[in-house]
Amino acid sequence: MSLQRLWDYKRRDFAEAYLKKWYFWATHSRLKPIKEVAKTIKRHWEGILRFIKSRVTNGVTEGINCKIKAAAKRAYGFKTFERYRTIIYLVAGRLNLPTPC
Repeated sequence: MSLQRLWDYKRRDFAEAYLKKWYFWATHSRLKPIKEVAKTIKRHWEGILRFIKSRVTNGVTEGINCKIKAAAKRAYGFKTFERYRTIIYLVAGRLNLPTPC
């Protein structure tokens, strides 16, 4: 039984039924790694089903967070938070600053 097929479902109820069948199969498997994956999925059950409905991930948020951390490294040594915040806006804000040409 393939867990990858779960992502083809658009309706939460169908996806949940498929996930329950997969979970039963996985927990009765003789393969320890499969059982560990099943336990992990059980812990994240609601989040997985929410994704099926919304198709929204936190990828954009993680990307912005990475840019902010990079800005923090670039702003090392700045004495005030306002200057740090300015660097964050410049790095993560995608500002189009006018240049004299």
